[in-house]
Amino acid sequence: MISFSFVDILIVLAFFATVLFIGFYTGRKTKSEADDYLLSGRKLSLFLFVAVNVSTWYGGILGVGEFTYRYGLVSWFTQGFPYYIFAFVFALFFANKIREASLFTIPDKLTEVYGRNVGLLSAIIIFVLVSPAPYLLMTGNLLSLIFDIDVIPALLISLLLSIVYLIRGGFRSNVYVDVFQFFVMFAGFILIVIFSGMEFGTIDFLSSTVPENHLKVTGGMSPTFLIVWFLIALWTFADPGFHQRCYAAKSGNIAKWGIIISIFFWSLFDFLTTATGLFAKGVLPELENPVLAFPLFAEQVLPAGVKGFFYAALFATIISTQVSFLFLSGTTIGRDFVYHGVVRLKRTKPDESKLKNYTIIGLVISGIVALLLAHFIPSVIEIWYTIGSLFIPGIILPVISAYYPKLRVSNKIILVEMVSAFITSTVWYFIRSEFLGISLVNELEPMLVGLVFAFFIHVAGLFFKRM
Repeated sequence: MISFSFVDILIVLAFFATVLFIGFYTGRKTKSEADDYLLSGRKLSLFLFVAVNVSTWYGGILGVGEFTYRYGLVSWFTQGFPYYIFAFVFALFFANKIREASLFTIPDKLTEVYGRNVGLLSAIIIFVLVSPAPYLLMTGNLLSLIFDIDVIPALLISLLLSIVYLIRGGFRSNVYVDVFQFFVMFAGFILIVIFSGMEFGTIDFLSSTVPENHLKVTGGMSPTFLIVWFLIALWTFADPGFHQRCYAAKSGNIAKWGIIISIFFWSLFDFLTTATGLFAKGVLPELENPVLAFPLFAEQVLPAGVKGFFYAALFATIISTQVSFLFLSGTTIGRDFVYHGVVRLKRTKPDESKLKNYTIIGLVISGIVALLLAHFIPSVIEIWYTIGSLFIPGIILPVISAYYPKLRVSNKIILVEMVSAFITSTVWYFIRSEFLGISLVNELEPMLVGLVFAFFIHVAGLFFKRM
């Protein structure tokens, strides 16, 4: 059972008020030009780059709590460590190239290299991948829990808290709100780890209360399970948020070092969340709903006031990603669908002065779609799993090859690769259950099947290109 004091509720309300104030206040300087509204004038400093990059990485904080509660340290080994590796590779080999391209979106680059059809298909994939629906659902559930309101009005409030200042301030508002949330999320988890250590002790307590496998890095999981999660981390190369921030950075060096420095802060926050999850397992070993591991543990260990601040940290962690994905989704609709669609129909010179209006339309459409998804698929894990499994395999190799000419294949091959990756992932997603009796086959994730097909088609394309 979760209870909230007046002080706790006041702190959470103060957090939301501060978010809105920062969003509107910083947004007053935003101009209507595309560079300014979509990328804050391409003047992102190193500090701003790191703050927004780190804060938007952890939107699934309740999922992190559930994973750590269920499996222990393997949560870090699968959800953290692989991303450090691929983010470091991204920083070294892609950050400068993306900044030098000075475009707006991933579909912009794929259109430039592979043509309009590939650009349009990639825009559809990106739009699905950056859906804010999972984060909207988590925020709505927390609001419902704290203020004892129905989920539907909670979802509407969650959307309004995100969209109102984005419409006015664009990416600049997004960035400065994320800076505030960066400090809140770290402070909240530092506090709960300190209180946990003071209340229960540290290593000795955990080693005597949590299952043995929880303290093993691999968690006793099969090599196949671990390999699949490492492959899923390849998504880093096609992460629209990474590309957006690289486009917005003052320079390629800021983009590169911003990502490298982010890895340090990710590892620090992973330590805090993993420690919190392990404490939750030790103190509350029989939770019926591990998704609530963090909130229920906070109820046990934190006093009034501090608990409210921790809830503000949970909201900050989720909303920073929710807002970022909402803006990316709105940009995808506004630029990659509406703007380019108008250009194709009218066959006129692009008028980028209208991009702000198109993006606002995109924000509204994206918000409505996210609301519907969150309402009709009320499971964060199911949304993540379905979207990631079906759509990620078709976008990774096209993005990588777009920045490295030696890896490029023909426009037709890349189109076949993207479609085939989606079809094979989807087919396997639906027929996988037919192979329950064959463990090795049944363990194959749909995403892995799609990636394998994409890889072989791409290699074949490179072979035919050199013949």
